[in-house]
Formats: sequence, structure tokens, C-alpha cells
Amino acid sequence: MNNLILEVNDVAVSFGGVRAVNGATLDVEVGSVTSVIGPNGAGKTTLFNLISGATKPDSGTILFEGLEIHNLLPHKIADRGIIRTFQGAKVIKRLSVLDNLMLGGQDNPGDSLVNFLNPKARKAYEVQCRERAMELLKQIGIERFADEYAGILSGGQRKLLDLARALMANPTLLLLDEPFAGVNPTLVEKLLEVLHALRSKHNLTFLLIEHDLETVMNISDRVIVMAEGRVIADGKPNSIYENQAVIDAYLGTRKASK
Repeated sequence: MNNLILEVNDVAVSFGGVRAVNGATLDVEVGSVTSVIGPNGAGKTTLFNLISGATKPDSGTILFEGLEIHNLLPHKIADRGIIRTFQGAKVIKRLSVLDNLMLGGQDNPGDSLVNFLNPKARKAYEVQCRERAMELLKQIGIERFADEYAGILSGGQRKLLDLARALMANPTLLLLDEPFAGVNPTLVEKLLEVLHALRSKHNLTFLLIEHDLETVMNISDRVIVMAEGRVIADGKPNSIYENQAVIDAYLGTRKASK
């Protein structure tokens, strides 16, 4: 039985003659936490762009739940259940924390002309969406800020809000791009607790990019290592430390940017 939710097969993409991703192959198991690590310039964020549809591959295939998605538009991929966050948490500072979260709600009847003219449908959706948003705020521990402007949140709290907003879209696979970057150690612990709880409660699958190796080793079921656009190692966290190719990639020449 195939227990894979995501399959990336020999995917490549170039920008101006530079191979950002160069024949990458990897897979992600259902319900797992899989981390992608590697030196700057390894192609990690480009890989996320390919999976989420922001960038189209020059070659190779990407399958989600057994179906090809590499030629789909980003919103179509999101509709199928792949939701991503970005390195910098984006919030609308002059909206309340609760309203920021409600923006992530799906199937708003106001999006269609027929239901827009049905105030009962719109009201029912708003009530349901608000309840869902408050439930998520409680799960991530920032419900006390629900009615405050999102602009007052710290960097770590904004990351929590960004995570909760992604969850409002009911993902099956959540792509997290450096979720712990710039977050103080106390909030890192909170984020780890939230991720573990969400994984258990919602049966989510996580694929994340992270530079903090200690955090990666603590949270991950598997670690995938990239260098120069390729996957150079793939295995259990402890085995990665002992891999000579990984050691060479981190101690060798690093490029300036991803």
C-alpha cells in the first residue's frame, strides 16, 4: 500500500542558466514531519515554490495523493490541500488578529453572486468562520489578542498567527518555510508544542525548511538534505549527522542566497 502523500520525481528548474533545482527526487509519507535542510543556495525555497505551484518545473513530475500537480495553478493546488507559509509572516497590521485569521476561511458564500444575495448564508458562514478562528487561536495560545490589532504581535506571535491562518484553509499537507527563524526560544518551544498537537488532532502532514539543526532533529521523522539543487541525503535525523556528503555540503563553499 502506498503511504506517500507527495512524490517529487527528478524535478529541475533553471533561472537565467542557473539550475536552482537540479533533478531533485524525494517523497513525503502521510502523517509525517519531514524537514528539508541544506546550505544557502541549495534550492530549498525553490523546491517549495515548485510544489506549491508558484514556479513551474522545466522537467520532472510532482504528484500529490497520486495525482500530478506540477502543471496546476497555485490556487488549484491549494484547493487540493497543499498550503504553505513563507519565511516572513505576513499580517495585516490594522486588522484585528481574529479578522486576520478569518481571511483564511474557505468557501465563503459571498464569493458567488447567488449566495452574496443571500444574507442568511453569509451570516451563517461568518458565525462558523469566527468560531473556527477562535478555536485555532486557543490552540496556538494567543486568543487573548483576538480583538487587538495584529500589528502589536511580536515576530514569534505573528508566526503563530500565520500558522493558524494556514490551518483555516483545512490543509492536508502544510509547507512551512523556516517557521522558527527569528523566534525566541520560548516561542520556539510553543511552536513545537502546537505542531505536535496539530499533527495528532488533525492528522496533518508537515514538510518544513529549517536551519536550526537542533530543532530539526527534535521534531522530524525524516530529514532530506539538499545541496546545489539536488537531494544528497535522506534518512532518520541521527543518520544525517554521520553522512559525509552532508558534512561536506555544510563545511564547503556556501552560496550567498537561496
